[in-house]
Amino acid sequence: MAEEEDGLNLSRGKRKLPLSVFFKDARLIFKKDELALEILRIAVPAALALTADPIASLIDTAFIGHLGAVEVAAVGVAVAVFNQASRVAIFPLVSITTSFVAEEDTIGRMNTEENQDDNLEKALPKNNEMKELIKEDDSCKSTTQWSSSIQGNSKLTKPVNETRNMSSASSALFFGGVLGLLQAIFLIAAAKPLLQFMGVKSDSPMLNPARRYLTLRSLGAPAILLSLAMQGIFRGFKDTKTPLYATMAGDVLNIILDPILIFSLHLGVTGAAIAHIISQYLISVILLWRLVKKINLLPPSIKDLQFGRFLKSGSLLLARVIAVTFCVTLAASLSARLGSTSMAAFQICLQLWLTTSLLADGVAVAGQAILASAFTEKDHEKATATIARVLQYGMILGLGLSLVIGIGLRFGSGIFTKDVNVIHLITIALPFVAATQPINSLAFVFDGVNFGASDFAYSAYSMVLVAIVSIVSLFLLSKSNGFIGIWVALTIYMCLRTLAGAWRIATGAGPWRFLRS
Repeated sequence: MAEEEDGLNLSRGKRKLPLSVFFKDARLIFKKDELALEILRIAVPAALALTADPIASLIDTAFIGHLGAVEVAAVGVAVAVFNQASRVAIFPLVSITTSFVAEEDTIGRMNTEENQDDNLEKALPKNNEMKELIKEDDSCKSTTQWSSSIQGNSKLTKPVNETRNMSSASSALFFGGVLGLLQAIFLIAAAKPLLQFMGVKSDSPMLNPARRYLTLRSLGAPAILLSLAMQGIFRGFKDTKTPLYATMAGDVLNIILDPILIFSLHLGVTGAAIAHIISQYLISVILLWRLVKKINLLPPSIKDLQFGRFLKSGSLLLARVIAVTFCVTLAASLSARLGSTSMAAFQICLQLWLTTSLLADGVAVAGQAILASAFTEKDHEKATATIARVLQYGMILGLGLSLVIGIGLRFGSGIFTKDVNVIHLITIALPFVAATQPINSLAFVFDGVNFGASDFAYSAYSMVLVAIVSIVSLFLLSKSNGFIGIWVALTIYMCLRTLAGAWRIATGAGPWRFLRS
């Protein structure tokens, strides 16, 4: 009878659908349990750090705006070039660093706990009376008291503040430094042709200030790449508060220096670039100061650096970034071909449409860090619970943003422009911008979930396939339906991106096979 019951349970287990993980414990979504607090502890500072820099950039633009229209346009083009070059390196570096550090940190913690348990067992007195006393008190306090009372065993305890060797962190710092130097050299050497490629002609009054700003700002590239590599390391440690404090300190300094350098010292665009460089190096110094207390920055040997692992995963995510960037850039290009009115409306809607990424990425970072640790520990129960919770948080976040953006654009589009024609096009795009917020949010959270499982190959290949279908849709729909066709195509793009992220988990494929049992 027992065997028949076991067979029935096994049969039921085999019929279990991985898709059900999305709805697991949905009733607990607003409960402040241990998992919820862990997610919020990581997600909230991460989201604030992500939004701090765009806000500082807006204030930066406001100061530059007082110099004149030419300066604003010049800096805008230069920043676009700089950001596109940075994005290619930043996203793969930060994403793989977070997963690799979380995995190595978890392995190190597990090994330390095992060694301490073994040392404690060897060091404790072996008489039966003492063993009985220990068994009667299972609390951590009692165990600590017994262990601290034992003298002459230096191996029993390990200093809390002792720094560790972490090959993944050292590798991330190496790649961050090298990529930063390469980016700086490339942008400085190719500043003029890159700006001309962006449409700044040789006789344009924008060329000189744009080139000067881009050249100077490129000197900060090593600091930016290093600081982002360190942010990835801290995220792997599930510490997003330190990057937040460092980012806020740098941004505040940037805001303070802007008026001094731009107006008081009459440096103009040059002053704005210098202020930004100083702020970025301050962020790097703060993060480095905090990191050196946790790990040894240099590995014992160059052989310990994970060159192959970083290059393999980084190249996969690089292909993914290019696919994502190309889709959005193509949509902007097709909008520009429709005229300045369409481009203005598209740009306003696009910035709001992607607002989700800044907030949803915080949830994605939390999911990635927690899942990377859970997979390393083979704690499938926690992995399952984490997947469900972060996706449910993402859905609620998307629904909230859908409501806010829908009402905001409906009644507040005049904040962005007074042009009646532009406002009319914004109204047409409004249903797509607002209604797709939950889809966008889920797409970004699925990215974090799959990165947490180190499923980089699937993430890259599926995104390339999604990009191919989306590019075809953009060309066909923009040609037949103009402005509205572009937004239909972008909606298809985000739906496919979300479907690709969900498919791997819903089918229990790859690292998610445990969901089928």
